[in-house]
Amino acid sequence: MTDPFDFDRPADAYGVMGNPIGHSKSPQIHSLFARQTGQRIVYDAILVDHGGLAQACGNFQAAGGKGLNITVPFKQDAWRWVDKRSERAQMAGAVNTIRFEADGSSYGDNTDGVGLIRDLQANGIELKGRRILLMGAGGAVRGVLQPLLQQFPLEILLVNRTLDKAQHLAADFTNLGQLRVSSYQDLPAQSFDVIINGTAASLQGDLPPLPDKVISSDSICYDMMYGPGPTQFLQWCQARGAQRYLDGLGMLVEQAAESFFLWRGVRPETRSVVQTLREQLLFGK
Repeated sequence: MTDPFDFDRPADAYGVMGNPIGHSKSPQIHSLFARQTGQRIVYDAILVDHGGLAQACGNFQAAGGKGLNITVPFKQDAWRWVDKRSERAQMAGAVNTIRFEADGSSYGDNTDGVGLIRDLQANGIELKGRRILLMGAGGAVRGVLQPLLQQFPLEILLVNRTLDKAQHLAADFTNLGQLRVSSYQDLPAQSFDVIINGTAASLQGDLPPLPDKVISSDSICYDMMYGPGPTQFLQWCQARGAQRYLDGLGMLVEQAAESFFLWRGVRPETRSVVQTLREQLLFGK
């Protein structure tokens, strides 16, 4: 076993590739993980030109890099580039974590879904037997559908502005559990136990066109986006009396922890890292 405190040996190199990438919190998260677990790594944010992911990954591997995170807009490019994929990456159609193997091959995984599930579990949210409303039909939703269905909810209703996009997405997952689709206009006149926003609307301060009837005093609302305060969606949920509302900062940290485990074989503690990032967001650091 490699001694992590052998300071004559160069630290193992990791990074995150995306465009844009300057906003990424991954370098800080993985630095906190490494310090906590006694792992010697360096982790950098790497800006990649559009169309340049394959070359960038190949260069990083050739220089001795051990693994990569992949973010917007390259997750599908990474899925096509890797030599092997995990089952969850295969189902998601996207790769956000690459591990370079000793034989020179590349292994792709998708940790977004497990990140969401672990954050919900850490917050005491049970999905089994629950009615879930899931908004969106893009890559973020595709990445979490299989893990959500594996929690045995009563059903998941997938709602999207473009109905046929939701229908095409659902067709790939209907054999895994109770999954239906709807437009916003045709949502049933009933509330849901858990409402998850998987759209990017919060990034623009926008709000999906949800009717008030989907919220009750027992509803739990979750936005995959996050910010210094509640997102527009979470403010909407709060104003309508939702029982609880959470943003995606915990999901970000949990999916990173799964990547770290995939690379290093060590699972870091996450709640203290979430708290550190939360405090920095609140105080503008």
